[in-house]
Amino acid sequence: MQPDTRKLLRTGLAIFGTGVLSATAAETVFGGIGRMGPHTNSGWLALVLAMGCLPTGSLTLILALMKLFADRRK
Repeated sequence: MQPDTRKLLRTGLAIFGTGVLSATAAETVFGGIGRMGPHTNSGWLALVLAMGCLPTGSLTLILALMKLFADRRK
């Protein structure tokens, strides 16, 4: 595995993991999410963080996996 592929995988996993962790915290620790949104200010911050990190982390992971498969073909 090339160093840049490893770095992409590590970064994608870190961003995606942060999003999953903040979404889980918004749902469990910070009072949950109702029909009108989270019940606390901390819940809103965790939700906004999750909404930013989950798509970015997913796209980074997809890019890293595609690069990993392309590197293995060579």
